[in-house]
This record gives sequence, structure tokens and C-alpha cells, in this order.
Amino acid sequence: MSAPERIPPGSVSAADTETGADAVELLAHGELTVRGRIRDASNAALFCTVALDGQEATCVYKPVAGERPLWDFPDGTLAGREVAAYEVSKVTGWDLIPPTVLRDGPYGEGMCQLWIEVSTDAELLALAEGEEAGPGWKAIGLAEVGEGRTALLVHADDDRLRRLAVLDAVINNADRKGGHLLPTVAGHLYGIDHGVSFNAENKLRTLLWGWAGEPLTEDAVEVLASLRHSLAEGGTLAAKLTPLLTPAEIDATRARVESLLATGRHPEPTGEWPAIPWPPV
Repeated sequence: MSAPERIPPGSVSAADTETGADAVELLAHGELTVRGRIRDASNAALFCTVALDGQEATCVYKPVAGERPLWDFPDGTLAGREVAAYEVSKVTGWDLIPPTVLRDGPYGEGMCQLWIEVSTDAELLALAEGEEAGPGWKAIGLAEVGEGRTALLVHADDDRLRRLAVLDAVINNADRKGGHLLPTVAGHLYGIDHGVSFNAENKLRTLLWGWAGEPLTEDAVEVLASLRHSLAEGGTLAAKLTPLLTPAEIDATRARVESLLATGRHPEPTGEWPAIPWPPV
């Protein structure tokens, strides 16, 4: 197998200036100023600054008013599901989604998420010749590369990606593309764009199929057990998700956690739904 041709991650370039509780406070209560529009987004996404008590950060603001209706997500909002994904991520302790809040803004209620600086040196996705992934890589599937040629699409055998694959299985992420993976210059990895998650029907579409059918790590099992407890009736996470998701979506999330714990394995494509999002990057 020849050396893989690296596929660059998403092109986010602003500074990751705040993390954790401080960032949530800033995003939720700071003065939000629109600086521009992110034109390649499928729904309205605005590049903003947010300032509070001498602190300032850059962020993305996605107003509900700018969302396009989706036939398979008739209830709730994309913004609400983005915030719900962040709340689930917080409980895992893996810090996989940038701080995200639901707040009022210049164009009404919307999702506000910290803007993350991305490292262009990270090697997470690649195209390789041959039929098998080489050392350090996991196979996703064959991809057309032009002129009737195909190549093997692979992702890194990376613990950060493996944790994200578990999170995606929990939230039923229907759109885990390569451009939604944000590795930082400090070596952290974030996932973004979770507006089409939490459907009550199985719609998992992802590039992170490399561990499909493999046993979950002990770390993942412990995290799933914590999620089960927090998602139970009266649990902390259940309370936070209630205003963001429908009862059916919350029940389905509980069922996915239970299924992962029962099988002890990463899920596999069912064949009932396209397994890989398009375009994949």
C-alpha cells in the first residue's frame, strides 16, 4: 500500500480563546456582534464576536429563523439539537464539542458556539491505493477519485476519533463529514454541526466506521453507564434535554445507550440508510 494522500480538515482559523464554564458564560451572556456570514453553510451561519466583562471570543451564531425545514426532522430546531449534542458531550467528560448555548441574538433565538482554531497538519482522513488500510489507518470504503479510478478512503486509528464515533452513535448523528472534524493546534479534537442528530429513527451516517463491530473500550463502557444514569427519568441530562428535544427523541437516545451497553460493540451499518454522508468531506 502506498502512502495515503492526506485530506485536510475543516478550514476554521480563529483562536480558541476560552473553554469550559468560562466560555459558556461568555457565549450565553456576552454582547453578540455579527461580523460576517459563513457562505458555505447550508443554513444561516454567522461569524460573530462575543464580549463580556473585558473578555472577548469569536463564535458562530446560527439563528433558528435561518433554518431550512427538513422533512425527517419536523419537530424542534437544528439549534436545539446542536445544544443537546453539547450537553451529552459534557456528560461524557471527553470534551468533544465546543461550548454551545441557546440564546437570543440579533436575528432572534439561535445556537451560539465557540469558534475553534484548526491545525492543518493533522492527518485524520486520507485516500490510499490498494484494498486494505495500512498501519495507523482504518478503512471506510472505496471512493471515486476521477477518470474511472477509485481509492480507499481511510481515517486515522485515533483514540479521539474513536470516542467521537461512540458519541455519534449515542446522538444518532446523520452527518459526520470530514469537514466537521476540527483538530486544534494543541492536539485536541472537536466535532461540529450536529443539527441533524437525535432522530428517533436510525439515521447514523458517518465517516468513522473503522471500528464497526469491534468491542467498545473500557473507557467507552464507563461513559455509557454514566450517560444511562444521567438520562434516566429525573436525571440531570434528561432535564437539560427536555426543552431541546421531543420525548420520543430522548427515549430513542436512552435506547441507543442501552443497546451499546448490551452489545458492548461499536454499531455496524444496517443497510437501511446510506451509511456515509455525501459529500464525505
